[in-house]
Amino acid sequence: MRIKSLQLRAKVVVEGYFSGLHRSPYHGFSVEFSEYRQYTPGDDPRYLDWKLFARTDRYYIKRFQDETNLRCYLLVDLSKSMGYGSLKYTKVEYARTVAATLAYFLAMQRDAVGLVTFDQQIAEYLPARYRPGHLHRLMVCLERAVAGKSTDLTKPLEQVASAVRKRGLVVLISDLLASTDLLQTRLGYLRSQGHEVVLLRILDPTEIDFKFDKPAMFVDPETGKDLYVDPSTARAIYQKNFNKHADEIRKTCDELGIDFYQFSTGQPLELALADFLQARMHQGKTKTHSGRRGVASGGAA
Repeated sequence: MRIKSLQLRAKVVVEGYFSGLHRSPYHGFSVEFSEYRQYTPGDDPRYLDWKLFARTDRYYIKRFQDETNLRCYLLVDLSKSMGYGSLKYTKVEYARTVAATLAYFLAMQRDAVGLVTFDQQIAEYLPARYRPGHLHRLMVCLERAVAGKSTDLTKPLEQVASAVRKRGLVVLISDLLASTDLLQTRLGYLRSQGHEVVLLRILDPTEIDFKFDKPAMFVDPETGKDLYVDPSTARAIYQKNFNKHADEIRKTCDELGIDFYQFSTGQPLELALADFLQARMHQGKTKTHSGRRGVASGGAA
């Protein structure tokens, strides 16, 4: 996290921990043959045409009508609440690094990656692409300062649902400190379109455990309101409401077959993402287009 360049930070994590983990579960799912293309290192050898090799002494891969590598959209929350942090970095810095690492990792595998950043409105929208310069542009968009006030999860989900026609993977990265009333409807619509959806919840350790000892004036970053709080009397009520809200999120994910991971910003990033990516690999081998019925926690819960 001390590395200032977001792209370099992502590169360090990917090359140090995740090289070789990924296998796109969407590759070549159609049986309708379309064309040949020349083999390049890293292609799946199962699709090599050996008869064509015997005639031409060159390696060619069979392509299919609907063949595609993974299309992934990263939805990153840049609202004011993400600017909070009790450590040397904030939740948004951790979330940016998660998104940048996933984008860098998928780009290495020639997967198409898109980006939506949002607060109460959509700030940046990049369609999923795999082409020179696209990853750099995505990193620049991620560097945008925290702005806006409240968090509106419905608009980015609607944007992806309306713009993305081919099924893919949608990863929502947020503290999810917002109303869950419309979350089930919007996420359910994405699932009905055949998309896999993953929720990565990013929280500061103090938000999870309410590690405050002395009475203090708290400021709501999204409304600007001041609230004097005595932790000794407020802790039980806070944790009750926090756990209730978390249970609602987990229940929604469980009902829709959506993977849910909770990351504490105090947790080493490579460990959190290793659990996530290993679960994605296992899922790709067993349930290509359906989410796991259950909740996985990538961090302190």
